[in-house]
Amino acid sequence: MPSLGTSLTNQNAATVLRDGLARVSQGDVAVDCAGLTQVDSSAVAVLLGWQRAAAGRGQSLSIVNVPPQLGELAALYGVAGLLGLSSVLPSDATHPQGHHRH
Repeated sequence: MPSLGTSLTNQNAATVLRDGLARVSQGDVAVDCAGLTQVDSSAVAVLLGWQRAAAGRGQSLSIVNVPPQLGELAALYGVAGLLGLSSVLPSDATHPQGHHRH
């Protein structure tokens, strides 16, 4: 999968999701986030959608060059491990302060 560009937000998430799902259906399960400078929670939702599609094909999504803000959002929502991002995040990002499970 080519680079995602500079922005993955609610403004373009539907288009990016659709395009990525088409690529995943063709077996392309690599995502390069190097260019992303603007993300919101929609970016996490898009990656989860792609991951689900890849898993349906018996594959795993490979996400590289994750910007800190995207990694922090994934950690905040508790899906960093599901997306395979735990190893690329600082240890304190996987347990944001003030967000404890009981």
